[in-house]
Amino acid sequence: MAKRANGEGSVYQRADGRWCASISIAPGKRKHFLGQTRVEVSRKLNAALKARDDGLPVIVERETVAQFLRSWLEAVRPSLRSNTWVRYEQYVRLHVLPTLGKISLTKLTPQHLQRLYAERLDSGLSPTSVHHLHAVLHKALDQAVRWNLVARNVADLVDPPRDRHFEIATLSPAQARLLLDAAAGDRLDALYVLALTTGMRQGEILGLRWRHVDLDGASLQVRGSLQRLEGKLTVAATKTEHSQRRVSITASAVVALRRHRVRQAEERLQLGAAWQGDDLVFTNEIGAPIGASRLLRASFHPLLRRAGLPTMRFHDLRHSAATLLLGQGTHPKIVAELLGHSKIGTTMDLYSHVTPTMQREATLAMEAILRP
Repeated sequence: MAKRANGEGSVYQRADGRWCASISIAPGKRKHFLGQTRVEVSRKLNAALKARDDGLPVIVERETVAQFLRSWLEAVRPSLRSNTWVRYEQYVRLHVLPTLGKISLTKLTPQHLQRLYAERLDSGLSPTSVHHLHAVLHKALDQAVRWNLVARNVADLVDPPRDRHFEIATLSPAQARLLLDAAAGDRLDALYVLALTTGMRQGEILGLRWRHVDLDGASLQVRGSLQRLEGKLTVAATKTEHSQRRVSITASAVVALRRHRVRQAEERLQLGAAWQGDDLVFTNEIGAPIGASRLLRASFHPLLRRAGLPTMRFHDLRHSAATLLLGQGTHPKIVAELLGHSKIGTTMDLYSHVTPTMQREATLAMEAILRP
C-alpha cells in the first residue's frame, strides 16, 4: 500500500486488481474511489483533496440524485423563506425522487429530465407546475456544478413546458359596486372592501392582525401573510421585504372594519373559552385562521354568484384595484407602493392595458394646457 502523510489520503491496489484511493472527510469517516489504474485513482484523489481544501464537498461518484437533493435542500434551508423551502421539498419528494432518485448524479442526462417532465404532464400536473419543477431542479443542479459534483447543469439542455400565464380579469367600476353591494351584511364584508380598495394579496388580508390596524389613523401595516406550512396555517413573512408596507385605507374600509370588529367581539363573547382567535382580523366562526381554499369555496365564489358576476380568481380583486386606480389617473408610483411592488415597471407591465387610456388623458391634459 502506498501511503501519504496524514490527511492526504492513500492509494493502494485491492486483491481483485483494481486500485483504490481513500480520503478522510470527517473524523472517523472516509471516502473511497476506485479505478483500473493507479494514475486514474490518483487523479480522483487529487481532485478530492483540492475540493476539500477549497471548502467544497468531496465528489462522491456513487451519490444518487436523491442523496444530493436531500443534502441540497438542507444546505439552502437557512437562506429561503419557510414556505418557499416547503414548496421546494414537495417538488423534490413528490415528483423527482420517485422517478430519478436512484440514478447516479453524475449519470443524470437531459433525457432523464425531459422524460420526467413528459410523465408529470401526462399524470395531470399543470404546465405551470412542471415549469416550477424545472426551476427547482435547475437551481439545485447549478449548485452541484458550483460544488464540482458534476461538470455541467443538464437542466440547461432541457426546454421545460411553457409557463401558463393567466389572463387578468378585472372588475369595472359598476361591477366593483355590485360586488360590494352583494357583500353588504356578509360576515366577511370588510374583507372584500379591503381587497378592492387596497389591492392586498389574499394571504396578506387573511394574515392581517388587529395590532397592525389603526382605524383612527385610517391605515394598516402589512407585516405577514397567511401560509400553509407543513399542513398548518401560519402567518409567515411576506412575499418580499418590499411587501411589508403601510397602507392608507378608505373611509368605507374604516367603517367596514369597525363593524367587523364589533361582530367579531360578539362571536368571541358568545363562544367564550372555545374561541381560538389570536388577534387575526379575519377568522372563521370559532376564531381560527381561514384557509385560502375555504375562503373561495364557502365565501368568494358564492358572493360572485349573488352579485351576478363571472367566476374569477380572488387575486383578480387585486388586479381590479390597480386597474380602477390607474384608470382614475392615480400615479403608477402610488399604485406600485400600494400593491407592494418593488419596481414601478412591474406595475406598468402588469397593467399595460390601462396605459392607452392614461396616454389619451395625458394628451387631452397637454392640449388643455397649451390651447390658446
